[in-house]
Amino acid sequence: MSKLNVVAIIQARMGSTRLPGKVLMKLEDKTILEHIVHSIKLSKNINEIIIATSTLEEDDQIVAKAKKNNIKCFRGSSENVLERFYKCAKYSKADLIVRITADNPIIEPSLIDMMIKESINGKFDYVSNVLDRSFPVGFTSCEIFTFDVLSKLYHEQKDPLSLEHVTYHIRQNQKYFKIKSVITPNGLDRSKWQLTIDNKEDLAIMRKIFSEIYVPGMTFEYKKLVDFLDKNPELIKSNP
Repeated sequence: MSKLNVVAIIQARMGSTRLPGKVLMKLEDKTILEHIVHSIKLSKNINEIIIATSTLEEDDQIVAKAKKNNIKCFRGSSENVLERFYKCAKYSKADLIVRITADNPIIEPSLIDMMIKESINGKFDYVSNVLDRSFPVGFTSCEIFTFDVLSKLYHEQKDPLSLEHVTYHIRQNQKYFKIKSVITPNGLDRSKWQLTIDNKEDLAIMRKIFSEIYVPGMTFEYKKLVDFLDKNPELIKSNP
């Protein structure tokens, strides 16, 4: 692998509109945030993990949880998430950023590693598995982009959607960037499934899934998850 500094930045906050405090809610033996950190730690190609949260008092709990787990935490603007990401990446001297949001607890480390390799070997500006949706919403939902691209976004984009959603400009203007879209193997498209945690119903379903398949220390694998959920359709929430 390249000597590039690959940094995973987990975007986390307590102030969710539909499910406040969800990132610190429990799934079996860990909080949602701790499950995400555990999975990312299993990546072979990530050099550092940082949780990017806000300076709001309510997010002190996230900082405390990060400290307990010996994970660095960076605090920035609650509204301008693009600025928060840029300053966090600059602080960590990242060459390549792996963006993860803290509402998706099912992460396959080997998928992230494959995407990092694609990014470096192909010299892509942006690699993601959320552009052409084939994986379930929330399964290892991951965006990988260079610091140079992030810096360009930070210095040039001022519209509200870009400031809130970080990579919005890339996704809306793909022809101006060198992009790689990662999709599932043939026959494994489950893009109608939802595995993100957005509300109480999502949390209840995820707790049922974890109660059935989770073992402490385990590594999630997409094929095994698909096999399990295909056999247990009552645990599947579909996108509208």
